[in-house]
Order: sequence, then C-alpha cells, then structure tokens
Amino acid sequence: MIGFEWTAAKFFWYLFFTFFSLLYFTFYGMMAVAATPNQHIAAIVASAFYILWNLFSGFIVPRSRIPVWWRWYYWACPVAWTLYGLVTSQFGDIQDRFEDTGVTVEQYLDDYFGYKHDFLGVVAVVIVGFTVLFLFIFGFAIKAFNFQRR
Repeated sequence: MIGFEWTAAKFFWYLFFTFFSLLYFTFYGMMAVAATPNQHIAAIVASAFYILWNLFSGFIVPRSRIPVWWRWYYWACPVAWTLYGLVTSQFGDIQDRFEDTGVTVEQYLDDYFGYKHDFLGVVAVVIVGFTVLFLFIFGFAIKAFNFQRR
C-alpha cells in the first residue's frame, strides 16, 4: 500500500530488518529486567530509553537537523539504524524524479536524511551487533547480578 517494489531482495531486506528489530527489542527488555532488581524498575528504565531512542531515531528530527553535540547519540541509537536500513533498502535505489523539484528519490534521501544505499551492508552488521550486544549483556546480568535479600 505504500509503494514497495515487488523484488525478492527488497522483501528479504524488509524481513531482515523487521526480524532483527523485534529481536533486539526483545533482548533489550530481557536485559533491562535482568539488570534491575524488579520488573517495575525495569519498565521505568526501559521506557526512558525508548523515549530517547524515538527522539534520536531520525524520524521526528532528521540527522542533519540534530545539533552537532547530540549526533553521537543518533549513531548509538538502534532505532536510528533500523530506520536507516528500512528506508534505504526500500527506497534508496529508486531513480524516479519528484514532479515538483525534479530530484530523484535516492538524491532526496541523501540530501534530507543523509541515507546512502551503499551503506546498507554496514547498517545490517550494526543491527546484528546491537542484537548480539543486548543478548550478551542479558546473559552477563543474569549470571552476575543477584538482587535477593537474605
């Protein structure tokens, strides 16, 4: 309904980014519960990070408009990488031109968002890296932290 092209590569990129996004959100929740004393504190900590991730994801405020001293958090935000991967994999190679400006879709994504289609492989590696990082921190927290009182 939103104009995705019917190609196998774009379908599997979409499936990849959707799957790994759901996976790292799941592992992040497990990590938050393992690293805090109870589920109530974990919910507070997780919701604070969700707010920051949504703010710095590049959806509300694109990377080019984020102040320079906050751009480091854009690159540390897993949602920003997911958004980068989803938008670039689906629209980053389209050469159709906008009727009013004559700019191609690929050029618009590069100019306004800073998204480059050639960077897609790096984005995929980073998304897998966030997933593995949250998984290992969860495993370490389960093993190392003990919040029982005796």
